[in-house]
Amino acid sequence: MSKKVLILSASPRKGGNSDLLCDEFLKGSREAGHKAEKIFLKNKTIGYCTGCGVCFGGKPCSQKDDMSEILEKMVEADVIVMATPVYFYTMNGQMKTLIDRTCARYQEISNKEFYFIVAAADGSHALMQRTIEEFRGFTYCLSTPKEKGIVYGTGAWQMGDIKGKPAMSEAYTFGKNV
Repeated sequence: MSKKVLILSASPRKGGNSDLLCDEFLKGSREAGHKAEKIFLKNKTIGYCTGCGVCFGGKPCSQKDDMSEILEKMVEADVIVMATPVYFYTMNGQMKTLIDRTCARYQEISNKEFYFIVAAADGSHALMQRTIEEFRGFTYCLSTPKEKGIVYGTGAWQMGDIKGKPAMSEAYTFGKNV
């Protein structure tokens, strides 16, 4: 059965290490016959949550930017891949801003399969757990999320360092086996 796969790439660099891992996941998903799309957050305008509370009353977010389109795709997706470079052992600002802005419709992001992709200069998977726990903090607030896999793109400092590392084939395999 074909699934809708949404890949959210928070890399600030097209072709950066986390973005390359997204491309491999995308490739695997498409080859398996899934409808897969990657959104490169750098190319989108997403304002910070202002805490205005308008969405708490059941109204849409008052900000007029690209987040409403992305949020609609998150609601419609069967599978959501969230990818971030790791800066100072945490997700980057682009990903955190996106997560904060799901507030208006987070209750509609239900019954989704989640994959997390992290890319970092540090080579330790254990030190990436803080970032993974941040993703889990988000999914904990959702209705029946299913964490399906994590790609640890560790030991990748310079742009392209991830090429040839096991994480590339892991991302492809996860995508293929969605």
